[in-house]
Amino acid sequence: MTSLRQRKGSRGKEASPAAEVQSQQANCCTHHHPDQILQGDWSWGAIIWTSIGWSVSVGLGLLCSIYVATLHENDLWFSNIKEVEREISFRTECGLYYSYYKQMLQAPSIQEGLSELIHDNLTESKRTINLFQRMNIYQEVFLSILYRLLPLQAYLEPVYFYIYTVFSLQAVYVIALYLTAWLLAGSWLAGTLTGVWYILNRVDTTRVEFTISLRENWSLPFFALQVTAITCYLRPQLSALQQKVMVWLMYVTTCCFCLTWQFNQFILLVQALIVYILDCVDILTTTQVTTLYLVQVSGLLSVWLLQFCNSMILGSLVLSFIVAALFIRHCQPALKTGGLLVRLAKVLLHSVLVLLLTFIINSLTKKALQLRSDEHIFKFIKAKFALGPTRDFDASLYLCEEAFGLLPLDTLERLASTLLFYPYIPTVLLLSGMLAVAVLQNLRPKGGSEEEKRGAAEGQVEAFRPDVAYNLLHTVLYGLLAFSTMRMKYIWTGHMCAVAAYGVCGTELWTLILKAVRCNTRVLFWPKLMEELSELREFYDPDTVELMTWISTKTPKQAVFAGSMQLLAGIKLCTGRVLTNHPHYEDKDLRERTRQVYQVYARRSPEEVHDILRAVGADYVVLENSICYERRHRRGCRLRDLLDLANGHIMDGPGENEPDLVPASHPRFCEAIKMDTAAYTSLFTRTFQNKTFHVYWLKKKRKKSAKTSPEPGVKQ
Repeated sequence: MTSLRQRKGSRGKEASPAAEVQSQQANCCTHHHPDQILQGDWSWGAIIWTSIGWSVSVGLGLLCSIYVATLHENDLWFSNIKEVEREISFRTECGLYYSYYKQMLQAPSIQEGLSELIHDNLTESKRTINLFQRMNIYQEVFLSILYRLLPLQAYLEPVYFYIYTVFSLQAVYVIALYLTAWLLAGSWLAGTLTGVWYILNRVDTTRVEFTISLRENWSLPFFALQVTAITCYLRPQLSALQQKVMVWLMYVTTCCFCLTWQFNQFILLVQALIVYILDCVDILTTTQVTTLYLVQVSGLLSVWLLQFCNSMILGSLVLSFIVAALFIRHCQPALKTGGLLVRLAKVLLHSVLVLLLTFIINSLTKKALQLRSDEHIFKFIKAKFALGPTRDFDASLYLCEEAFGLLPLDTLERLASTLLFYPYIPTVLLLSGMLAVAVLQNLRPKGGSEEEKRGAAEGQVEAFRPDVAYNLLHTVLYGLLAFSTMRMKYIWTGHMCAVAAYGVCGTELWTLILKAVRCNTRVLFWPKLMEELSELREFYDPDTVELMTWISTKTPKQAVFAGSMQLLAGIKLCTGRVLTNHPHYEDKDLRERTRQVYQVYARRSPEEVHDILRAVGADYVVLENSICYERRHRRGCRLRDLLDLANGHIMDGPGENEPDLVPASHPRFCEAIKMDTAAYTSLFTRTFQNKTFHVYWLKKKRKKSAKTSPEPGVKQ
């Protein structure tokens, strides 16, 4: 099993302490917006003050990237371990994604490498797939090409170029959050506070130091930049040229975000709902709403083309929702007329029509495209909220993972311990009350002269700014998403720092409180940061290293391996062998194949398991004791329990079983095969074993008169 242990001795240099965050002057909360210079204020004071603000943002971004890079080195002793250990440290799907970066670097040329990815037959046995269409791997391809073209080979190893790029994106993330807070509060002290909070709450704002290749670590920095561009776009008094620049920036960042994460459609759906709500309550203008919708649509369609017409994008809910919202809006020109009750009724009817049309368009699109790749996500949602059956294997696989459960309450305790949660809650409550008042004012009929109407409109803009309204709904809706699914908290917590900083620096009262907090920040939090940076550990997983070494040296290069998704991703990266299945779960046929391969942990006969593995082209199967005898999950959530339920069998151990479940007629395969009885040895030969893994070679079924074929040697 992969683990981290305290270092027995250091043969390298210790990581240097991170640079101390310099305190800002007491008058930082004066109003110096970053767009003052763009609006014509070219005074020396404005230039110097804005330059200092930008310099602080870059400094905080670099500090964050150095911090996570140091933690990564301290945890794994990455500079000291073997290459195979470095590759094993890319856990689960991270290893799969990194393998394509490695594959591109090992290709004879860039053109041949691209061709291998477009016509890949190593990731799924007996199939040739287009990896650009199936997965979000443009970032690995781009980095590999960049590494080959730049004169870096003599100075920087490929793996360091990769991980340093990901860590550098954390600097981009912090700078984007910094600018968002600066735009909202009018003070770069708000941005400074945002960056400091992001670093102090690293456990809940990012997990990049141990899941480097995870798609969210590539995409969330671009999403934060997109939110910054939207915030700037919604600010009043922007010139036409500045608005065009912001629109293009929104488009580019949306494209980058969608291109790097397969869950982009669900994140953008929440964002589209925010725009829809602000449109219904007259916070945004028609032009702003249409522009934001079209930016999302154009970004998604651009990615659709880049991913070789990936049907999942056309069948996404967000595209259907935007089309429905624009169409119904066009068909209801009188939506924003009438008294308060009439307006509320119209908004309710409008919303019902939009939702109904959304589901109609989405259903028709999926039927036309015969799209079933994302149905496991909707099964998961139905099962999570008790809207559908909970015995489905794919849904249960997600439900039993902690990352897809509810947000633990200790998260809020950690956020409160860094003084982030305390200003955040009052800020959200206060802004929500102000927004409610503004909405009621907007929905009331406006009588009187044109001058009175114009004056009321101008007063309303001053009372509640559109950029603040957007960021308020952004933090509320993504907060609800985080509470429902813990994995999504990383979208919320970073932006949470910017909103809390806006609340702190938006008033003189909170500024005075901040001065007191700043005096104690070093005393409260600096020792904790230094303790994290000084704790030295190393990567330690000898069993997996032994397995990967054996596969690389003792099996044919074209051998096909079956096993768990997580382990096979590492086998693909470390050995380059062909896989039967992998962790990228966004394909219906692959999900069914994975369920079949996992029958090695169910109660099935050796003949059935042999036929299943042979049907997917497997030559070897790797059994893991950590799965066969799993204790990490509770009864009903262990993988063997999920398979028993899906097969209609009674689960192991004491506890209740549903009445329709029956006892299995065969023992559990992963346990029985180790007994070496004739029924198993006639079909499987053990070729490798250690404390964690057992590898079996699949014999070919032969007639009784045929001679026995030579078998691979056994490694004990």
